[in-house]
Amino acid sequence: MQEYVEEKCVALVISDAKLTARVLARALSKLVRAMKNQHNKACNKTYRGKQTMEQLVGQNAGVSSIPITDGNIKAFDPVARKYGIDYALQKDSSVEPPKWTVFFKGRDADAMTAAFSEFAAKTLKPEKQKPSALDLLRKMKESIKEQVVDRTRVKEHGSPEL
Repeated sequence: MQEYVEEKCVALVISDAKLTARVLARALSKLVRAMKNQHNKACNKTYRGKQTMEQLVGQNAGVSSIPITDGNIKAFDPVARKYGIDYALQKDSSVEPPKWTVFFKGRDADAMTAAFSEFAAKTLKPEKQKPSALDLLRKMKESIKEQVVDRTRVKEHGSPEL
């Protein structure tokens, strides 16, 4: 019990000729600032989302991996963010085409399988469901070229009818 009380106690020593409210306020603000700095140093920053291998391994949560051969790995980032997965990417350039490995925390395995199934569905979905605007524009140009337009001017002489 004594140790618990000692942890919660704070000693503030002020040496001044005349203790005023202003001096006390300044001393207390410095104390609060020092306590915040000490708290920030004591707390380790936990990283979320995409991170380096060192940061991921440093969280002591166990790491699992899945190899990926897709070159469009940046499209995986929004899906991983949606499922709240902490992951790290590593590229193996010795293989042609380069092979990517996604490392993630062991406890995120269920979320990772769901994220990969959604990512695979996005990347493997049928090609264009609606035609692109450029394709439509090309088709319009071709159809206009096929139409015969008479551009000769014909002048008619005579008086206008009323």
